Formats: sequence, C-alpha cells, structure tokens
Amino acid sequence: MSPTVRIRERVLEAGSPTVVIAEIGVNHDGDAARAIELVEAAADAGADAVKFQWFEADRLVGDASATAAYQRRAGVADQTSMLRALELGADDLGRCIEAAHGRNLAAIVTVFSTELVPQAATLPWDAWKTASPDLVHRPLLEALAGDGRPMLVSTGAADLDEIRRANDWLEGSPVAFLHCVSAYPTPEPEAALAGIAAVAEATGRPTGYSDHTAEETTGGLAVAAGAMLLEKHLTWNRDATGPDHAASVEPDGLAAYVAFVRRAHAALGRAGKRVGSIETDVRRVARQSIRAARSLSSGTVLALADLVVKRPGDGLEPWRIDEVVGRRLVGDRPADAAIREEDLG
Repeated sequence: MSPTVRIRERVLEAGSPTVVIAEIGVNHDGDAARAIELVEAAADAGADAVKFQWFEADRLVGDASATAAYQRRAGVADQTSMLRALELGADDLGRCIEAAHGRNLAAIVTVFSTELVPQAATLPWDAWKTASPDLVHRPLLEALAGDGRPMLVSTGAADLDEIRRANDWLEGSPVAFLHCVSAYPTPEPEAALAGIAAVAEATGRPTGYSDHTAEETTGGLAVAAGAMLLEKHLTWNRDATGPDHAASVEPDGLAAYVAFVRRAHAALGRAGKRVGSIETDVRRVARQSIRAARSLSSGTVLALADLVVKRPGDGLEPWRIDEVVGRRLVGDRPADAAIREEDLG
C-alpha cells in the first residue's frame, strides 16, 4: 500500500473534499509583492493551497531560442531572458510561504533543477510539485522524494508506460499524480478528463487534474471524474504580458471555480450506492409489495390467486411471492391489506 499523502491537515483520499491549488507560478511577473497579493486573492477565493515555481533561468535553459507555441503567442523569443525576469529567490519565496501559512493555505513549489533541491528543502514547503516535462527526470524526482515531503507529479504529454515507470521510481514515497493536458490554454473538448481514472488505475495513487482550460467549470467536471486535487492558474490580469496569464483565471474566476468544485463534491456524495435519507419516503410509497387479492380468513393456505402485488411497499417484497405461496395465513386480512412475515404461519 502506498504511503498516505497529507498536505498540511488535508489527506488525499476518496470522499474527502477536493484540494484546490491556486497555481501562481510566474504570474507574479517577478514581483514578490504581487506574488503575496495573489496569495491573498487565492485565500479569499477559497483555495486550499498556492503553488510557486523555483528555477534559475541560466541553470534551466540550454537553448534560449527553444520556445513553445503558447510562449511565442505571448511574445517570447528568448526563453532565458523571459525566465530570468520571472525568477524569485529564496528570501522572496520564504515571504510567500509565510503569507500562505498566515492565511491557512498550504504552500507548494515546483523545483526545476536538481541542484536547487537542497536550498529549497531549507524552506517550510508543505509539498513538492514536479512539472509534466520532468516526469522523465529521474534524478530530480528522486531528489525531491528523498526529502520525505508529499510530492505531486504532473503527467502532461506523457503516456501510461512513462507514468508507470515514474511511479516505480517513487515507490515508498507519499506521491499523488496529476493528469493534465500540456496545452495553454487547453480547449474544453481536449480536456481529456477520462485520463484521471486511467492514471489512478495505472499508479494506485491519489490522482487529480492540473487544469489548463480557460473555463471555470472544468474543475467541477474533474471532481465528477474522480479528481482528489485540482490545480488552476491564477493571475491578476489575463491580458498581462507573460507566458501563463492568458491560460489563467483572475481572482473572481477562481472564486467561481472553487464554488463549482465544492458544489460538484457535494453532489457527488460518498462513494458507493446506498439508500439516501431523502429517498425513504418515495421508496416506501412507490415500491410495490405482496397484498391480499381479496378478503382472506385466518388459516387460509395461500395460493397464487390469493395474492396481488400493489403499492405501497409496506408488505413483503414481490420477489418473495413464491415463498408465500403454500403458507398458512395467521389472522384475517382484508382485500389489498399488506402481507407481512408476521401474518404467515
């Protein structure tokens, strides 16, 4: 059995409220004060956690001209220069953690380079996160797992064999996986929410969804598809210049997103199928049961012609009618009266 994944006081398990992570990422534009404003906005919107990114551009990028289409749409031609302007250092990230904890939010970080793990580990992060491209970066995955804190692993642009392999590398560590689609933004028809169950089955781990759609309702749909945690990008302005703003929601959008997630969780209910308390009245009235076909005298040995099946369901259930035939009636029963076990000898 895999270790329990606990993010602060929240345990990732079936039936528990879905953990909503506001991905601040680089939407602070390299400004720690703005990052803290986004922490406050996430708390006001009802999120459970905030997530940041820790990278050093010169350590992360080898070919500055290698940019993704969504980055080029945002006007990025040099990935190194773009990322260098978005860096936050240890002191600023420490302030962000303090702000998050001050609002009772978990603080999570994506670390992009193995060399940064020892420094990152000196700060009181509640969990690690790895980006989808690093699903194949075994040294980074194992360095973070070795710290012992919970770990969230994104799986965008990966197949199930790659996910199973990473899961094997992380055996014995408290890990949850996040299904996601690595497109920014992801069109709703491409959200592929069925992948949540596929990843959960492949790994046997708690599984969630990293939501790159621009919609406020995809999170609720993901809850219905089995997501135990969600990640949604938060920005101060979707029209701002930068790689992730356009694929994010603003604070009001995050509040609507969280509200719909909570509604979805409430509507989903507990696992399994059981009779709900609000169903008992309809069950009693609308179900049919075995009743007297006509007025019957005590001592009658019941034949099929003596019995009828009608509403309500306050007598023996219809599937037992063959058991009732041939038994002796105890006491008189008027026409249409329910036949119960105590009426039979």
